[in-house]
Amino acid sequence: MINEKRMLDEFLQLTRISSPSGKERQLADCLRQKIRALGLPVNEDDAGKRVGGNAGNLVTALAPAGKKPQPLLLCAHMDTVEPARGIEPVLENGLVRSRGETVLGADDKAGIAIILEVLRVILENKIEHGGLEVIFTIWEEGGLLGAKNLDFSGVSARLGFVLDCDGPPGTIITRAPSQDRISARVKGRAAHAGINPEEGVNAIYVAACAISRMKLGRLDGETTANIGVIAGGKATNIVPDLVTIEGEARSLNRTKRENQTAAMCAALTRTAEEFGARVEIVTETLYHEFALPEDSKVVQLALTAARSLGLPARLTGSGGGSDANIFNAHGIACANLGIGMQKVHTTEEFIKTADLVNGARLILEIIRLAGEI
Repeated sequence: MINEKRMLDEFLQLTRISSPSGKERQLADCLRQKIRALGLPVNEDDAGKRVGGNAGNLVTALAPAGKKPQPLLLCAHMDTVEPARGIEPVLENGLVRSRGETVLGADDKAGIAIILEVLRVILENKIEHGGLEVIFTIWEEGGLLGAKNLDFSGVSARLGFVLDCDGPPGTIITRAPSQDRISARVKGRAAHAGINPEEGVNAIYVAACAISRMKLGRLDGETTANIGVIAGGKATNIVPDLVTIEGEARSLNRTKRENQTAAMCAALTRTAEEFGARVEIVTETLYHEFALPEDSKVVQLALTAARSLGLPARLTGSGGGSDANIFNAHGIACANLGIGMQKVHTTEEFIKTADLVNGARLILEIIRLAGEI
């Protein structure tokens, strides 16, 4: 039932529309037209205004047809990471990749294309279902800001699927971590680097010493930490008096994440005191972890659907967050599904056309089975 050519053409069209985080307007307008052309209502919320973007989350729904009302939530995000300007997809040997200067944007326009094709097939073939609620979010990359600012009072589904993970269709993310963002300002004292350096306190050196005392990278099977941004200094002949640092801690275990964040902050504080500097630290928990039991309905739906289609079903955890973290925190049992995108967040990003089609087949099968499990 999946129209492979139509789906591929639409995916290629979507990838050509630039939509970096906070600048999803053009894509949102395109999707509004597509949804209305299906005869479905579409609403755009004010999440963009709240976070400084130029578009809001898009929400549409398909009323139950022929089955007991039991709506499923489907979600994909509209934004991409940079570089995302002037994307030109290349189709070759069953793969769609970027030309090489930009990301492809399969993360997450493949998810959007899958959902749109599924809606069309359901309407064209009058497939029975218990209702669908579809959300296309903004600004997922870098903080899940669209989902965080969604009005959940209008969401009735208690089960859902986010289409936003690597791994082939049949990959089911049942665990994902919480994440803390750590921002710090190390304040030293300026001085002339050649005339009186001993009167200065080198903020770059203090920051470097503090970072060297942190445990970073993969700490165990559940926990990671990173310092990803450091900036400071004005000229080589000035002892720098200010450095800013941005880092993160993640873990599938909340206590481990809290302990790791505390340890990184302590390293900054102790080192600053040792060298006579000062440090200002701000931490923020961006999202909380989730864990779905294997016998939960949402997991069983995905497993049964994958197996019925002959797809290799695999339950696994992820080191990254997604909109599924936010939905689970709001009481919606939500799994993140692999849709085949590979080498995401790089200019080598690609997806197999077969995975794109199988992703749509899997969602259709999940919808068919919903209510029977």
